Amino acid sequence: MFTTKKRTTAILAIIGAVVAASAAIAYWTAGGSGTGSVTTGTNVALTAVQTSTMTSMYPGDTAQTLSGNFNNPNASLSYVATVTASISGVIKATGAAAGTCDLTDYTLSAPIMTVGVDVLAGTARGAWTGATIKFNNKAANQDACKGATVNLAYAIA
Repeated sequence: MFTTKKRTTAILAIIGAVVAASAAIAYWTAGGSGTGSVTTGTNVALTAVQTSTMTSMYPGDTAQTLSGNFNNPNASLSYVATVTASISGVIKATGAAAGTCDLTDYTLSAPIMTVGVDVLAGTARGAWTGATIKFNNKAANQDACKGATVNLAYAIA
C-alpha cells in the first residue's frame, strides 16, 4: 500500500513527466523565404614609382637598370603581372645645340618586366625591375641631346 506521502510523490512525478513531455513537443513549424545581397568592390589603378637613381647618360655609356615599387591606393591586395616601360618623350634642354634629339638617341631594352605578385595596399609596396635604358652612340654629332630629359612611362598589367 502506498502511503499518502508516496502517493503524492508518485502523482507529482507523473505530472512532471507529462508536463516535460508536452513542453518538449509543443512548438509550431513555419516555412518562409527571404532575400539578401552583397556587392563586389572595385579597385583603383596602381601607380608604378621609379626608385632607381639614374646617372646622366652620354654616348657610349653603359645601360642603366630601371627599378621601382608601387603605390596601391586600394584597401586590399592588387595583383600585378607585368610592368612595361616605354619612352614617352624626349625634351631638349633650354639652349641645347641645334639639331634633333629624339627617341632614336636612346635604347630601352627588356621593357616588359615580369612581376607576378600581389601588392599590398599602401605606398612603396612590392617591387619591379629589369628594363634598361642607355644613350645610343650614333655616328653623327649628338650635342642636341646634351642636358635632355628622357620621360619614361610605366604601364601596369
